[in-house]
Amino acid sequence: MPSLKDLKIRIESIKSTRKITKAMQMVAAAKLRRAQEAAENARPYAERFNAVLGQLAASVGGSDSAPLLLRGTGKDDVHLLVVMTAERGLCGGFNTNIVKLAKQKIQSLKAEGKTVKILTVGKKGREQLKRDYADLLVGHVDLSEVKRIGYGNAQDIAKDLLNRFDEGEFDVATIFFAEFENVVTQKPTAQQIIPASFEAAEDADEGTQYDYEPDEETILADLLPRGVATQIFAALLENGASEQGARMSAMDNATRNAGDMIDKLTIEFNRSRQAVITNELIEIISGAEAL
Repeated sequence: MPSLKDLKIRIESIKSTRKITKAMQMVAAAKLRRAQEAAENARPYAERFNAVLGQLAASVGGSDSAPLLLRGTGKDDVHLLVVMTAERGLCGGFNTNIVKLAKQKIQSLKAEGKTVKILTVGKKGREQLKRDYADLLVGHVDLSEVKRIGYGNAQDIAKDLLNRFDEGEFDVATIFFAEFENVVTQKPTAQQIIPASFEAAEDADEGTQYDYEPDEETILADLLPRGVATQIFAALLENGASEQGARMSAMDNATRNAGDMIDKLTIEFNRSRQAVITNELIEIISGAEAL
C-alpha cells in the first residue's frame, strides 16, 4: 500500500499533467477554428476545378493525343503512395488510422505482384512505416518548420511527384490523408491523383456543347499539373483540420481521465490518512490505559 507521501506526490503530478492537457486542448480548439475554415473554404474551389477538368477529360476520352497525366503510362506495375500525416503526436488515432489504411493498400498491391514506393509527408507517418517498410521509402517532406500550410507547400510536393512521373519512376500515384467531418470524426481517405481521374459535374447539361480555345488537349496539359497541386493542397488542409480536431478530442479525454484519477487517489489518500490517525489514537489510548 503506498504511503501518504507517495499518494500526495502522485496527486500533484497528475494535477500538473491535467493543466498541460487542458492547455493543449484550448490551443487545439483555437487552431481548429482556423484550420476548419481553411479546409471548408477550399472545398468549393477544388470540387468545381475537378468538375471542369472532368468535362475536358470526357471530351478528350482515351485518345493518344491526351496528356500523359490523364491517360497514364498504360501500365500499373509501379505504385507511389503519398502518405500524409502530422509532424506531432498526442492526437489520438489520427496518424495511426492513416498509416493503417496505407498498410492495407501496400499489402494488397504486393499480393498482386505490384512494386510499391512510399513518399511520406509528416514525421509520424514515416516513423510508423519505417518499422515495416523501410526499404520502400523513396522520399520524405518535412513540414515541421511550416507554421501555416500554404499553396506553395502543395506546389513543391506536386512538382516532386510530377518530376518522378516524367522520369518514369512510377505509373500510379495515390495520396492518403484524413478527411475532416467533425471534431470527433476524421475519415482516412485514399485518392488517386496520377493518372488523373475526374468526374464531370452531375448538374452539367447533357445537351450542352462547349467550344474550347485552344483545343482540349492543350488546356488539359496546362491545367492537369495544377489539378495535382490543388488536390494535394486540399488534402493538406483536410489533414490540418483533422489533426487539430483529433488532438482537441484526445486532450479533452486525457483531462477527464486525469480528473477521475485525482478523485480516486484523493479518496485513497483520505482513507489512508484516516487509518493513520486511528492507529495513533489507539496507541495513545492503549498507552494511557497501561499507565
